[in-house]
Amino acid sequence: MMLKLINANQKRFEKKLKIILDSRKFTQNKNTAIIKNILFNVKRKGDRAVVYYEKKYSKIKNKSRTIKFSKSDIVKISKKIDSKLKKSIDISFARIKKFHSHQKFSDYKFKDKFNSELSYKYTPIESVGVYVPGGTASYPSTVLMNCIPALVAGVKNIYLTTPCLDSKVNPAIIYAAKKCGVKEIYKTGGAHSIAALTYGTKTFQKVDKIVGPGNQFVAFAKKEVFGDVGIDMIAGPSEVTIVADKYSNPDWIAADLIAQAEHDVLAQAILVTNNKDLIKKVNNCLKNQLKNLPKKDIATKSLKKFGLAIFANNKDKMINAVNLIAPEHLELNLKDHKKILSKIKNAGSIFIGKFSPEAMGDYIAGPNHVLPTSGSAKYSSGLSVGDFLKRHSLIKISKTGIERLGPSVINLAKHENLEGHAHSIKIRLKKGN
Repeated sequence: MMLKLINANQKRFEKKLKIILDSRKFTQNKNTAIIKNILFNVKRKGDRAVVYYEKKYSKIKNKSRTIKFSKSDIVKISKKIDSKLKKSIDISFARIKKFHSHQKFSDYKFKDKFNSELSYKYTPIESVGVYVPGGTASYPSTVLMNCIPALVAGVKNIYLTTPCLDSKVNPAIIYAAKKCGVKEIYKTGGAHSIAALTYGTKTFQKVDKIVGPGNQFVAFAKKEVFGDVGIDMIAGPSEVTIVADKYSNPDWIAADLIAQAEHDVLAQAILVTNNKDLIKKVNNCLKNQLKNLPKKDIATKSLKKFGLAIFANNKDKMINAVNLIAPEHLELNLKDHKKILSKIKNAGSIFIGKFSPEAMGDYIAGPNHVLPTSGSAKYSSGLSVGDFLKRHSLIKISKTGIERLGPSVINLAKHENLEGHAHSIKIRLKKGN
């Protein structure tokens, strides 16, 4: 069997599922000491350290020290894009931008009964750095999904880095970045690029927030620099959970599981169903479809090590399994999804119905594909326009307001032994003020 079978009807199911999910988290190596050293050296030596680490980790023999694309390079390279791909990026850009434009927050203000003014004001972050993986994982969709929400939020300075010092860059990435109004594009990757965006170098602009996926080095570098800069999230390998029944097409289910598994050997694909026969059929379909898959080895390793089939004999147990997993992507490939959908509390993005494979969300549906992984959908959400806005509270208390509310502030401040706080109110309540 390709997928490991566990039974949601057994007493120890929840404990067993937790052990399986946690084992994947622990597989991810924590190279903290190495990363801290990289960050320290880039902060101290700037571009020299960036070039050193890029050549070391990418095993580059190229003598080039030019780590930024010129404006003429960007124009020239973006013109090399295949016309069909260009059209697809244009469609995707329009749809993602349209969806995200509905997420804009409006300032609001109100007056209380004492005529005090209380309000919220939103301003965009000044500068953002976007990390885009290179090499075999060269994704223009990553550019669109990370840059467009920043663009819609009104971020004026978007900078992007993608490892390509020793190789030709993917024209689709440059075209997508240009379309998103990216100011500068750098040619390096890894933890050293996260450091360069955090602290700034002679070439790299210092940013206020860093977004975008990357390998374990990149993820842990982002975790380390958090506080010096903002970050989107610590994203782990991709995952999908598919809820299906006897009416589901096993070939389609298998295709969607493979679509996730081909990302990474640490990716996780899970089937939750009330039909044991479907599990057998899906396992057979997986074997057949994997035969001709270019990334067969990666997908096979992922499915064998982390793939799961969860048998649950009723809808409540299926729902419970999904909420325990809290998947990045959830597909509801069922005849009747309404009862299940209303009870799903934990999931990054939910795909409803048999014509909504997760791949549509990766590229062109409109909502963002940067989503919480490794169970973090229990407390967080996907990337949005709000991630690129700062919210300020504005407080203007009237004379009546301080007179009526001030005594309560004095009581609370005294209770907390903060006499200075109390005095700052008392001094304003003196007669004659």
